[in-house]
Amino acid sequence: MSARRIYVDQTHIRGHVTGIERVARDLFAADLLDPHDVRFVRSRGLPGMLAAQQVGLPWRGLTDRDALVILPGFPPGPLCAALGERCILYVHDIFLMTRPQDLNWKSRLYMAPSFALATRYVRRFLVNSRTTGRDLRRICRRDALVALLRPAVGDVFGLAGLPDRHRAPAPGEPLRLLALGTIEPRKNYPAAIAIVAALNRMGVPAELHLVGRVGWGRHAFLDAPPPFLTCHGYVDDAGVRRLVESSHLLLSTSKAEGLGLPLLEVQHGGLPVAAPVGPVFEEVLGESGLHLDPDDPEGAAGAVAAWVAEGRLAAAARAARRNVAAWNTEATRDATRFRDFLVRGMAAYAEGGTVATT
Repeated sequence: MSARRIYVDQTHIRGHVTGIERVARDLFAADLLDPHDVRFVRSRGLPGMLAAQQVGLPWRGLTDRDALVILPGFPPGPLCAALGERCILYVHDIFLMTRPQDLNWKSRLYMAPSFALATRYVRRFLVNSRTTGRDLRRICRRDALVALLRPAVGDVFGLAGLPDRHRAPAPGEPLRLLALGTIEPRKNYPAAIAIVAALNRMGVPAELHLVGRVGWGRHAFLDAPPPFLTCHGYVDDAGVRRLVESSHLLLSTSKAEGLGLPLLEVQHGGLPVAAPVGPVFEEVLGESGLHLDPDDPEGAAGAVAAWVAEGRLAAAARAARRNVAAWNTEATRDATRFRDFLVRGMAAYAEGGTVATT
């Protein structure tokens, strides 16, 4: 099969670019898909985005009979069912179907129904992790392709030159924990606050620095923040770099992730990471991170305190950098397979790169 035209949905990428949007943009950049003719479909506002996703993209695919339509952000509208194998959906996670209580009203009304429908008719899926792939495989068509396309994790915050966080806090210096991500229910920041409160109760002075915009939902801790909490709001890349440089540990207490991109991004700077016990966190971090139970703040705080007291930060910093490098090696293999798929079709995945049927 020769070079073909590829329409890539970028209607959702406007203004500040989040982690998911950055993945959507970078994975399907024109230079990475060369020599194919890549056409980006964009919009200027919400009405244009909805019109393009529901009508514009499927219409382009229907009138351009050999073209592919790739949707790396929002699920497709129902008209894309007519495209058959020429519709490719990139899936970041499946919490649209598994955690309705953590969705805002827009996601409940628009994204969740569209995604549920897409799992019934889309035949070609790309996923960001094996965990997402296994979860998707349980709900999608049995004959669908579910192929790994893990994103390469760039050093977006310029952390590579930072020294490893190899020391425990000096006497009188607090343990500084960093949390990254939009303030919304799925991120479970009350659990992070409870862990840091437990550290302080057990005699380990600790601070929590939270970086992220306020999203949807009510957050009581914003109305009456504890003294050890600093909410920085949105911070640019240089600001994140400064916070990583002054932090001892990244703390994630998220209830659900398809990948957890910040966990890998900070590893470029050798920042140790503590994250929940769970398949995706164990897949992403391997042995480079500290796995804890956010629902047990006393136990989690004890594990963090022991990690620091035992002098394990130096080994964790070295393991962090090795881990993100290994992840990027696998991501390069995935990208090579996907480019091969665009030329040879399913034969490209004959020797691996897909998530097996459960």
